[in-house]
Amino acid sequence: MRHADHVRLLAGGVRQNEGGSWADLGAGAGAFTLALADLIGPHGVIHAVDRDPGALAELRSSFVSAVPQAEVRTHVADFTRRLDLADLDGIVMANSLHFVDDKLPVLALVRGYVRSGGKLLLVEYDSDRGNPWVPHPMTFETWRSLAAEVGLIETRRLATVPSRFLRQIYSALSLAP
Repeated sequence: MRHADHVRLLAGGVRQNEGGSWADLGAGAGAFTLALADLIGPHGVIHAVDRDPGALAELRSSFVSAVPQAEVRTHVADFTRRLDLADLDGIVMANSLHFVDDKLPVLALVRGYVRSGGKLLLVEYDSDRGNPWVPHPMTFETWRSLAAEVGLIETRRLATVPSRFLRQIYSALSLAP
């Protein structure tokens, strides 16, 4: 995927120059962090969380060369464990939740980081059958059910892009009540 694809997948859930406090859980080298930064603009802060310090170093390097407007704070941590985050305006989980088999406890933690009215943007392979590289993907229908189980509301599909691995990737928006 190209940067424009990353931005398009998130754009339906983020207003241009929305600002606010966000997290990218499982940020990796920052492809979706950069897309989020482009969207939220100069009044935004992004907490980029990943357990791989090398990936976060790559993220920091790409942000220096890309000169995004949002402030980015990196955190070496495992998003499947409690994080020191609260009252976020939004969270992005792009191609990260498919590494988690038992999603409900993790989603309950994640739900607790978002303020009332906050957003959870998910980017995921549209399949309920994985492979060694994407072990636990989920279709949009499965996501809608899981989101409701943890108390998220108004879940809707935002966009899709083709994928050579598992047919297509979708993005979805869910809100915290």
